[in-house]
Amino acid sequence: MYQWRKFEFFEEKYAGKCSIPDDVTGKIECSSSGRGKIVVGCDDGTVSLLDRGLKFNYGFQAHSSSVLFLQQLKQRNFLVTVGEDEQISAELSAMCLKVFDLDKMQPEGTSTSSPDCIQILRIFTNQFPEAKITSFLVLEEAPPILLIAIGLDNGCIYCIKGDIARERIKRFKLQVDNHSGKSNSSITGLGFRVDGQALQLFAVTPTSVSLFSLQTEPPIRQTLDQIGSNVNSVAMSDRSELIIGRPEAVYFYEVDGRGPCWAFEGEKRFLGWFRGYLLCVIADQRNGKNTFNIYDLRNRLIAHSLVVKEVSHMLCEWGNIILIMTDKSALCIGEKDMESKLDMLFKKNLYTVAINLVQSQQADAVATAEVLRKYGDHLYVKQDYDEAMAQYIHTIGHLEPSYVIQKFLDAQRIYNLTNYLEKLHEKGLASKDHTTLLLNCYTKLKDVEKLNVFIKSEDGGGEHKFDVETAIRVCRAANYHEHAMYVAKKAGRHEWYLKILLEDLGRYEEALQYISGLEPSQAGVTVKEYGKILIEHKPVDTIEILMRLCTDEGEAARRGTSNSTYISMLPSPVDFLNIFIHHPQSLMDFLEKYTSKVKDSPAQVEIHNTLLELYLSNDLNFPSMSKANSGGDHDLRAERPLGGAVMARADSNGKLISDRKDLNREKDCQERLQNGLRLLKSAWPAELEQPLYDVDLAIILCEMNAFKEGILYLYEKMKLYKEVIACYMQAHDHEGLIACCKRLGDLGKGGDPSLWADLLKYFGELGEDCSKEVKEVLTYIERDDILPPIIVLQTLSRNPCLTLSVIKDYIARKLEQESKLIEEDRRAIENYQEETLAMRKEIQDLRTNARIFQLSKCTACTFTLDLPAVHFMCMHSFHQRCLGDNEKECPECAPEYRAVLEMKRSLEQNSKDQDRFFQQVRSSKDGFSVIAEYFGKGVISKTGNGPTSTLRSGNPSSSSGF
Repeated sequence: MYQWRKFEFFEEKYAGKCSIPDDVTGKIECSSSGRGKIVVGCDDGTVSLLDRGLKFNYGFQAHSSSVLFLQQLKQRNFLVTVGEDEQISAELSAMCLKVFDLDKMQPEGTSTSSPDCIQILRIFTNQFPEAKITSFLVLEEAPPILLIAIGLDNGCIYCIKGDIARERIKRFKLQVDNHSGKSNSSITGLGFRVDGQALQLFAVTPTSVSLFSLQTEPPIRQTLDQIGSNVNSVAMSDRSELIIGRPEAVYFYEVDGRGPCWAFEGEKRFLGWFRGYLLCVIADQRNGKNTFNIYDLRNRLIAHSLVVKEVSHMLCEWGNIILIMTDKSALCIGEKDMESKLDMLFKKNLYTVAINLVQSQQADAVATAEVLRKYGDHLYVKQDYDEAMAQYIHTIGHLEPSYVIQKFLDAQRIYNLTNYLEKLHEKGLASKDHTTLLLNCYTKLKDVEKLNVFIKSEDGGGEHKFDVETAIRVCRAANYHEHAMYVAKKAGRHEWYLKILLEDLGRYEEALQYISGLEPSQAGVTVKEYGKILIEHKPVDTIEILMRLCTDEGEAARRGTSNSTYISMLPSPVDFLNIFIHHPQSLMDFLEKYTSKVKDSPAQVEIHNTLLELYLSNDLNFPSMSKANSGGDHDLRAERPLGGAVMARADSNGKLISDRKDLNREKDCQERLQNGLRLLKSAWPAELEQPLYDVDLAIILCEMNAFKEGILYLYEKMKLYKEVIACYMQAHDHEGLIACCKRLGDLGKGGDPSLWADLLKYFGELGEDCSKEVKEVLTYIERDDILPPIIVLQTLSRNPCLTLSVIKDYIARKLEQESKLIEEDRRAIENYQEETLAMRKEIQDLRTNARIFQLSKCTACTFTLDLPAVHFMCMHSFHQRCLGDNEKECPECAPEYRAVLEMKRSLEQNSKDQDRFFQQVRSSKDGFSVIAEYFGKGVISKTGNGPTSTLRSGNPSSSSGF
């Protein structure tokens, strides 16, 4: 005890001026506390209730003689007392137990009132003989059940259990000792222990400690010790341990026997328990003084020590400890707040005590961390860095890590810093910067073993305890590539894994194998990012991987989907074009392989466009050529110092190599052009209106690279025949030009005959002798009657190199043909004039002369004509009965007349259809003949304004165009 430090963690309240009020007149025999009150019972039978500060609240007469024991219940505002009342008869004991309801007050006199006494029980009966009561304890079970234990001086314990207020009770007796001497067997202390459903009762005598198990019938008694204690030296801890004070020590008892003991010498006058502290009033036999000590058993210190007077009662209420002296003075002692206690310890540099104190009193984690921080700072100042770091580690999660890290950035303390950062990662509280710092520490220390452990460490869920990207970056910067690759692979960071393989280590084959093992979607992403490097060093293998990504037929069969459907789900080759930016030859190989395997790709238009651009390019750079160039230059530089003869030989060899390169280059260019032409034709099948490539782009590419065959094919497919012959005209290819017109100028095969007119115009403006070609062109113009002779003459007259002999035969034939046509027209005119005169004469005769009808037979039935008869001006006669209802027109001439009327009506109707008229003019070889035909039929020349008006009256704007 003398080795324990003493502190003043408690202080006296109310300036030490507390005392029992004068209203309490009798000698205090018993006391209790609870529900914010202190209750004292006196030898005059009164009970007084005191408020905070020991202020008198009220008092009442509980018993007529004396109050021996009382207890304030916690769950209900009941007060249970044991005292002496007036003895009614010699048979009945004066000792009784009363229960008061402090919430119900009844008037006692004119000015005072007392609580309602809800039950009075006689303690001693015939079955429970009277003895001196030495201890008293009440246990509140589930309301309204109470368990009252009354200890006697004869070693018996009377128990009353039940609803006391309604007197629904059960009495039973427990026997502790059977010694003949009462002084050794009296019950000096009682204590209830409730552990779940188990209810146990500690009983203490001067010579024993017993434990009764009350949940069994009958209760089982167990002796825990053969040594007991006196009155007031028994208490219960908050962990339901029995505490007994003896002169040599304080003992703790549990259900299985004696537990720890504490060697505090001196007679224990009073024993108590308060918030984990042991309270002792110890009498010093040497000087006769009483000392009140408060022990912190966990931290092994005396929290408070005070010399006091003779103590009669010790209570705990309002968070304070109240000591009542025999002279009715009192001490009220309260615990200081945690901050004050810690300040006291900090001033004395007792940091370990402070840490133990906050941990024992279950302070919040922040307060504990603050104490640990101060202790760490104290050790740091003393340069005890290892121990300081041990304290800082305990603050992880509550103290900002940068506070600690700044203190240990010195290279000499890197081991401590590493330890702190490791703990920070173990608790999952490290940031990216912390990971960077820890890895840098490992690399500075060259501690590969710890680096391996850290890199391969995982939490419970199989995840890394650090920021993966930061770890990869730091390991890579420190040239720990294998560690960086391990983390990247474990975390599935494929881009980092490949970046290290390709950019740092140059292990291209391993990178390709790694990509091959990835899921298709992940492989596609990685190839897009690192494909440029792979194509540069491993073009063939990279193209194989791309082919598997873009054309995985086996996967389509496994999934049970059609190949075309699955192809649409795969990556498109167009997505990977950017990786071939400096390697067009590899791109061409890849696209050729793809198009040969996949015929219905959704991106075939873009693929064909790219292939066309590659095929038709004139300056495609081949990797083999660049290597050959560099190799040739190297050879020449190496051989230059060998002399003139060697130099001459080198020059000739260089020229030979250069010629060979040019020849190979030209050959490759021609092969690509042929491939381009084949692609132009194969990607535009006859059944499709539009090709499987961009026509405009194809034309531009052909023109940029002067690819004549491609341009001619595209123009011909697009039916741009004039552009086709323009190409031949530009090249002055007369033979090809005429052959092209023969193929494309035949109207019967869907050609355009006007091409011959353009061809004739070309030769007319050529300015050189082209008699042979002009004669051949005139043959086709004459055959299809494409141009009138006057236009031919005007066109050819512009070429000064052509003589009249070129067109003499043509003009002669055309004049002869025109003469024949003129003669035929003259004869036709004469016939029309004769017919017209005859018609006019007949009309005049009908208007002026009578008609004589001489037919004797009916035209319809051929029988003899009789009356009534009908005669028509066309000289047909009919029986009236043969005509029926139609007497206005001749049945014989009516069909022909109606046909003429229908033709006239049709012509008038057609005169309103302008589109048809102009279409006929445009599609006819001789547009003038169409116009003349309309005039000849009287369609255009009609000037009436009726509903069947002419084209001109119906649409002035259109007629003005004629």
